[in-house]
Amino acid sequence: MGTCTQPPDIGTATRAVASRDFTAFLHDVQFKDIPEDVRRFARRWLLDLIGVAAGGTCTELSRIILDHATSQFGAGKHGARMLFDGRFVSPAGAALAGGMTIDALDGHDGHKLTKGHVGCGVLPALLAISDAEGRDSGEEFLTALVLGYEIGSRAGIALHRTASDYHTSGAWIAVACAALGARGLGLNSTKTREAIGIAEYHGPRSQMMRCIDHPTMLKDGSGWGAMAGVSAAYLAADGFTGAPALSVEHDDVADLWSDLGQRWCIFEQYYKPWPVCRWAQPPVRAILDLRTQHDLSAADVDHIEVTTFHQSKRLAVRQPRTTEEAQYSTSFPAAAAMVRGGLGPEDIAGAALNDPEILRLSNGMVIKECDAYNDAFPARRFAHVTLHLRGGRQLTSTRTEASGDPENPASDAEIRAKFHAWAEPVLGQGKADAIESAVDRLASGSTTPLFDLILSNPKDASHD
Repeated sequence: MGTCTQPPDIGTATRAVASRDFTAFLHDVQFKDIPEDVRRFARRWLLDLIGVAAGGTCTELSRIILDHATSQFGAGKHGARMLFDGRFVSPAGAALAGGMTIDALDGHDGHKLTKGHVGCGVLPALLAISDAEGRDSGEEFLTALVLGYEIGSRAGIALHRTASDYHTSGAWIAVACAALGARGLGLNSTKTREAIGIAEYHGPRSQMMRCIDHPTMLKDGSGWGAMAGVSAAYLAADGFTGAPALSVEHDDVADLWSDLGQRWCIFEQYYKPWPVCRWAQPPVRAILDLRTQHDLSAADVDHIEVTTFHQSKRLAVRQPRTTEEAQYSTSFPAAAAMVRGGLGPEDIAGAALNDPEILRLSNGMVIKECDAYNDAFPARRFAHVTLHLRGGRQLTSTRTEASGDPENPASDAEIRAKFHAWAEPVLGQGKADAIESAVDRLASGSTTPLFDLILSNPKDASHD
């Protein structure tokens, strides 16, 4: 009797190849393999994230999470310092606190197709692992940061492709953070696969649109995802199992991982000049453009009409009571931009929340959605604005996108200026200058100078 041979399981074979390619990219890429322009962008995003983190320490969200991590995440055998705090906690606790501190001030880089943010979770996870494990090579740190952007961007797109609900960044950033943990801990290919599987399973599948409709300190889940990813790496190191990560190994997403090291997703991130949700930024830019072009003040405006896409209209808080509500609003930051001629951290907190002129324009704003703008989302985020002036004249902007999109990237000078504008009020000019210099020199030596600056309390005057 002949023997019946089963045909090969193509899906299993594809997954095995995907796992090997992913692991090889994660563990084998070295600094010399990273093109210089990719390294430059890594330094850009690093400086920007540090500036946002510095500003974020002024929020109540950051204060609560830093104290929570101190009381609930003991340092154990391998403690890590918390970002702009200096207290030692577990690496998972440091990743949680750092991610939520950055996310507290919604001004960090993002990616259109992930509908979320890579750097916000990747940086604090990488800092935590590096500090806890004594990994102090600047070249290695920059290399790992690039890998985090490459893996995180693809994981985010993969999750949106394969899951029907709109999950926060934490859901998929956990995979990238676990991968960086696996590299930092030197895990073998088997344990690396388990780490990213654990992270995918335990990553917070939190509902983004719930936080849009009801803004609170939950934000985008980045800190929780960073915590889950770091924990996953340490669990895998101890033998805990959890593979496979379907967002990496499933056949339906194989194309997303086939160009690792060829297409650099770090170039696809957008820059945020203002500390509010990206969906609110096209109207803000349109208003600022009209204000400048026509030399207007808020007193000239009776009311504002915004035409945008559905998700932007969902940012519906008119009279925010907290900075979180102000960040997840379209009308309030647009009104603040008209009144103040700009939009910084001080314009979405404190006295600004009760500014009668901002509230007048916010409450009176007409917001409409446009089918064409809905169809363009998420690859493009469009809006246009009409200013209805006192006396009846109307001024309408062109179709506008937010500043800093990858198709029209911000200059290095603009990113550096934002860093100083957000960091200096918290750190002082001397420390801000020292951080900028340490980021610029990072590839030529140790991470110690930079870590000692950013993993310490802002009130520490030793670097002023």
